[in-house]
Amino acid sequence: MSDGAPSEPMPTDDLRTTEVDLGGLVTVLASHLYSTPLVALRELVQNAHDSHTRRFLEDPDGGHRPLIRVRADGARRTVSVEDTGAGLTEPEIHAYLATVGTGYTRMLRELTGNQDLIGAFGLGFLSAFSVADEVTVTTTSHREPHHGHRYRSRGGEQYQVEPVPARPQPGTVVELSLKAEHGHLADEQALREVLGRYCVLLPIPVHVGDDVQPVNGVQVPWRQGSRPSPTPTLDGDASRRPSDGDPYEARMRFATSFGRRFEPLAAFPVAPVEGGTDAVGLLWVQDGATFGSSDNRDLAVYLRGMLLADDARDLLPSWAGFIGGVVESNRLTPTASREDLQRDDHYRALQRVLADAVVDGLYETARLRPAAWRRILTRHGQDLLGAALCDDRLFTLLADDVPVPTSQGDLTAGALRAAGGGAVHVALGSGGGFEEMLYRAMRVPIARGDRYAVLPFLRRYAQLRGCRLVELGSEDGNRELFRDPERPLAAEESAWLSAALTDRGEQLVAARFDPPGLPLVLVPDREAELKARIEDDQADARIPSAALRLARAFTARTDGEVRARLYLNLDCPAVRDLLAAYRTGHTGSATAAGLLRSLKVIMAAASSGPSEGDLGAALAGVGTAVSALTAAVPPGLPEVPDNLPEGL
Repeated sequence: MSDGAPSEPMPTDDLRTTEVDLGGLVTVLASHLYSTPLVALRELVQNAHDSHTRRFLEDPDGGHRPLIRVRADGARRTVSVEDTGAGLTEPEIHAYLATVGTGYTRMLRELTGNQDLIGAFGLGFLSAFSVADEVTVTTTSHREPHHGHRYRSRGGEQYQVEPVPARPQPGTVVELSLKAEHGHLADEQALREVLGRYCVLLPIPVHVGDDVQPVNGVQVPWRQGSRPSPTPTLDGDASRRPSDGDPYEARMRFATSFGRRFEPLAAFPVAPVEGGTDAVGLLWVQDGATFGSSDNRDLAVYLRGMLLADDARDLLPSWAGFIGGVVESNRLTPTASREDLQRDDHYRALQRVLADAVVDGLYETARLRPAAWRRILTRHGQDLLGAALCDDRLFTLLADDVPVPTSQGDLTAGALRAAGGGAVHVALGSGGGFEEMLYRAMRVPIARGDRYAVLPFLRRYAQLRGCRLVELGSEDGNRELFRDPERPLAAEESAWLSAALTDRGEQLVAARFDPPGLPLVLVPDREAELKARIEDDQADARIPSAALRLARAFTARTDGEVRARLYLNLDCPAVRDLLAAYRTGHTGSATAAGLLRSLKVIMAAASSGPSEGDLGAALAGVGTAVSALTAAVPPGLPEVPDNLPEGL
């Protein structure tokens, strides 16, 4: 183990040279470095691009017109990539094309500082052998325009170079004789789709087959009004030159053409930040529904104009599951396969810039494009509730606008507050429970606290606006709903009502609540529900251990015996009449109590409540009670007294 001190130099007489199995190395690099055979096309087009940049640097007054053309021949099972760039001399073929890890592009970039050059590792050409049995390169250097050379190799381990007639103009053609399993690449329509995404930001036109229009012949909105490339003569295609027009409409057109799955609802720019990142690009809100657990983040990253990472979603905030986009940068560091990014300081700086760009873009959309903003709120209200909790600026923006799911549909927190008489009501349990039924009777909307981010959002909203938050299902919330009676029930009355109305696991609670026409409500004990769930035999498999420990600590104060409380409304005339009948020995009191019990079971079943009662028996009990209560009343039955104590 090293103690931090300088290591002793090794004796030179013991030094040996590491042996390299070239065949094994080529196999690993060509077949296992890249995740998809499509990368071979990207690498070859990238090399063609760098060839043009090199020619411009070496011969800036040559006046050559840059062009890359990709062809496919399904019958011959070949794909070729042709460029009119710098070409190669024979020594350059040996030095760079046939030497693993040595790249002229990297050396040239280090010498000139030119950031248009893409290559970095001298490995890209090897990708051709991942899809091809044989690779042929025919090239003529602009330095030796009268000499042509042909490189040919099968497998990349051995090669030969021979002189051939010079090409009509300097440049290179790389032809791949595809392996049988990759024969589907020899399809020009497939090439248009692939290269249209890989090369959309390249300043050099890329054509497929005999197409007149390049696959990258689109206007890049963040380049409008400025040169699209530091190398002005590379952009020879008029369709890619900046044009006037509404910048926002240009952004929306680009987002529509680039987005793969969803229509954009709004688009906003990504701009460089001094001391942070050089990245530029575009983000947009996608018209694809997400619900907290969904993650539709879709970000493509381009390095020097070439697609590097097609799914760089981790650069976007985790709460922004509705955002798509594309950015380009010269500072990001690729991995050796050039399919991912190294998580370095530039990467983290870009993360911060993109988070700010999303927030700024939403602010601008809310301020300048109200119709688009309404669509965003409607489509992504659920996600925005969670997003608002992650960013103070977003909470300020969304507090009064974002919709909250309630028992009366989606309402803003402000509308909830107004309808609740200055208080915001939220149910802690799942929808359809006693809370929804009770508040439907009261005509007060209740927020669905079981939905993603609703409860913490409303807690913060209530704190911000200084209003009451009634959390139904909690002890404090239930205390606001169910007020204590002015006079408690006698022990005998309470025992009789408990026997007549409750089932196992239910506790009778005398109370007063609105509306007075509702005789009783069965309220589940949320802590007991949670305790039952976490003590399930499968809980350890379903719930992470840390969360399980916290949940068990929370439920330790309840023994779980009382699963629900049956609140009996002493303000209800029917309940008062039932008590009066019991006190006077009315023979119909047991029948009336049975009817209320059946009502309890039916209400609990309709609201997904926890009652142990049998629904079929309850329905039958309603019929029995109605029959009994409509039968002839025996003579001499005492009338119900009118002078009952107040509150009964």
